[in-house]
Amino acid sequence: MGLVQHEGGPCGVLAAIQAFVLKYIIFFPDQLAKDGVSQRSALTRMQRNENLSSDYFASISEDEKTRALVKSIGEILFLCGSQRRAVIATHSVGANLAGISEDNQKDEVIAQALDGVTFESAADFQNNLRITICASRTSTLHRLESMIPIFRSRMGAILFLISALLSRGLDSIQDDRDDPSLPLVTAPFGHASQEIVNLLLCGQAVPNVFDGRMDLGGGMFLKGVSSTVEVGFLTLLESLNYCKVGQNLKRPKWPIWVVGSESHYTVIFATNTNVQDENELELRESQIRKAFDAQDQSGGGGFISVEGFKQVLRETGMNLPSEKLDHLCSAGFIVWSEFWQVLLDLDKSLGGLKDPAGSMGKKVFDLYHFNGIAKSVSNGGQITSSGEVPVQRPRLTKLRVSVPPKWTPEEFMAEAGCSTKDATEVSKPEPSQHAPLVDCIRTRWPRAVCNWAGDPPSIV
Repeated sequence: MGLVQHEGGPCGVLAAIQAFVLKYIIFFPDQLAKDGVSQRSALTRMQRNENLSSDYFASISEDEKTRALVKSIGEILFLCGSQRRAVIATHSVGANLAGISEDNQKDEVIAQALDGVTFESAADFQNNLRITICASRTSTLHRLESMIPIFRSRMGAILFLISALLSRGLDSIQDDRDDPSLPLVTAPFGHASQEIVNLLLCGQAVPNVFDGRMDLGGGMFLKGVSSTVEVGFLTLLESLNYCKVGQNLKRPKWPIWVVGSESHYTVIFATNTNVQDENELELRESQIRKAFDAQDQSGGGGFISVEGFKQVLRETGMNLPSEKLDHLCSAGFIVWSEFWQVLLDLDKSLGGLKDPAGSMGKKVFDLYHFNGIAKSVSNGGQITSSGEVPVQRPRLTKLRVSVPPKWTPEEFMAEAGCSTKDATEVSKPEPSQHAPLVDCIRTRWPRAVCNWAGDPPSIV
């Protein structure tokens, strides 16, 4: 079910495609089966209220994997083409595919043809490109199906990236960016910039991960993600306070996220859409946070002006007592963390989050983490009797995630009037494990506790 990365560099491209591949495998299996019927379709219709069986991914046929890849590439390219077109860039060696019927034979022909191929210059590379413009999804999928061995070859990642850039249009790519002079692929290791990742996720090569755009004054703006996406994005950099991921990327349509670290991109996903469901107070918090972020001109720093704060209060229908209002505004700006504490202490009837009924319950669900780089874990971990090092493979890790109520146990007990027996159960600590991935998960589900079997999941 996963794309394998053998060398450093293309993880940003591969992780984005991987996220869409998972979308089709998990949530649209009927679109992958030849006859429109899949053994996994019934589980999808139930919205996966139960855990996946251990052989779920193993049951996917090679044909279904290919269709998932074709549909994912096609969807991304059409997204880049503003749903109007897709540009498909392939290599001239694709002409050798004519007359070959079996996909595995095509893969072998392409691999042999590309073995040892080098390019002396960008112009040399460009001369070997073949460009097809498709104006419909049907023609796009047909073209991709015929040329999919090219995209499965060692040149697949770069050809797909060129296809995405051309689908968007090079002038539009430059217009999307804050600084068009910066490279899209960073030296020296060929890592994808945030512009590339955003292009593949939202169809625009914007450089920032916050929602909308930020007005810096004087006609200057910083550009972020303008609408909700199919699959989302989380980053370790947010947990380190380097950036703030907006709700458009944090709450995608499907529970699948590309995860960025300082040097690598991986994917986390859930098989149950309910992981994104919110109770009444979570919805209220999201509403307040969205209104606050809309007034935040600090680049995700978490503070707003007094005038912006008054706008937040109007939009959210919040009735703050005068003494709390004066206290928050005394510094001339309002910090989210201080505002958050006021919200926890402000009764629900006044527009706050304090609910004596204790309706903010704990959520427990499963997430899966996929690291596609083949160096992640060795196949067996030991040298064989013949002295050969086993083949290495990607790694899939299942995490059990527990998200506690937003109040502390003490607050919960005091307000809900728990009995002594209840108090013991509420305050019982959750066993926890930690890895950098957990910090990423907590940017989406604050205070989440994660557990897994075996080695910690790696995001590098």
